[in-house]
Amino acid sequence: MIREHALLPVVPGREAAFEAAFAQARPLIEATDGFLGLTLSRSVESPSSYLLLVEWESVEAHTVGFRGSERYPRWRELLHHFYDPFPVVEHFAQVS
Repeated sequence: MIREHALLPVVPGREAAFEAAFAQARPLIEATDGFLGLTLSRSVESPSSYLLLVEWESVEAHTVGFRGSERYPRWRELLHHFYDPFPVVEHFAQVS
């Protein structure tokens, strides 16, 4: 299993709109082969900051399967304008 980690810096004041857009976008990622699950958490100390953790069967399920899908442009349209700066996405493999 691979865990995708993205710290999402949402423009202050746009949190409610981001959460509504994320609810619309979620089915787009969930429909991807190799998708195992996700959590979206909001920071208590920095309420404009969100942590997205997505579990995948492989890195390729994310990078090729989802980002290469016909659903990804809609994901980008719904969510990417909320970020400042644009988030860094990393993939992690469990060690222990």
